[in-house]
Amino acid sequence: MQRFSEDDSVETLTRLLHRAYADHAAAGRVFFASYQSVKDTASRLRRGECWLALQGANVVGTVTVAAPYAAPDGYPAPVGVGSFWQLAVDPTYRGTGLGQRLLTLAEDRIVALGSTVAVIDTSAEAVELVGWYRRRGYAPVGTWRWDVTNYESVVLQKDLTA
Repeated sequence: MQRFSEDDSVETLTRLLHRAYADHAAAGRVFFASYQSVKDTASRLRRGECWLALQGANVVGTVTVAAPYAAPDGYPAPVGVGSFWQLAVDPTYRGTGLGQRLLTLAEDRIVALGSTVAVIDTSAEAVELVGWYRRRGYAPVGTWRWDVTNYESVVLQKDLTA
């Protein structure tokens, strides 16, 4: 894993996000990462640390991490928590453990940045994805509606000190 740098391509990262989230879009869950522009990707990168998983020279996974997380007003999370977004694995690398390694990296970085709790959200309709997070210690704490998606999100939280 390596941190995104000025030498890395935002365009390449955006294409990875579109591929990784295409199945959700095909199922009718329009995750922002499934259609965001290169400009949107660059903006989201600036709000945290972006990490890349590489296979040779190819970007095959990513996650962006921030702690503390600047949650919008009303978001159901305590002040000072960390978060991550744009966790994505190229479809050809699913089932290899890469998603778990990216999740572990995100949690480790949240702790290193000074937070002991992680909060995330995903489509409440993405039952398999919600289950994946729950099996990794995340518990639902509320719901949220983003203006860039077409679904209600479930907000999940995990104590990283356990």
